Formats: sequence, structure tokens, C-alpha cells
Amino acid sequence: MTYKATIIIEKDEHGYYAYAPELTGCQTEGNSLDEVMVNIQEAVELYLETMTEDEIRQTLSSSVLTTTLEIAIA
Repeated sequence: MTYKATIIIEKDEHGYYAYAPELTGCQTEGNSLDEVMVNIQEAVELYLETMTEDEIRQTLSSSVLTTTLEIAIA
């Protein structure tokens, strides 16, 4: 079975931080975008190994909506 998980990636002065909002505590970091992508893939796979098929289906069936806001500061 194939599922989709939402992944949020943030960049700061220390590198990249990634987390999966549906999977509480599933997070990682990396020095590059490629590294953090590999790391979050592994983190999600390991996280899902601890869950039953029903738990996975229920957890990953929710929709997480993301958007970007443009904010002007006067």
C-alpha cells in the first residue's frame, strides 16, 4: 500500500529542518536539502514501522493544508 505524508522543510542559518505534521515527533535535520530529504524519508519509514496498517491508514488519511502568506510590515 502506498500513502502520502505531508513534509514541512524549513531552512535557517544552521541548515534544514524537516518534520511530518501527521506523525507526532517525526522530525530530522540536515546540512543540505538533499540530506534532509534522505533523513526525513528514513524517519518516516521507521516511524511507520511502529504502527499497524489501520493506524497508518487513519493517521495518513487526514489532509494537511499548507499555504504561504505574504506579509507587509510598515
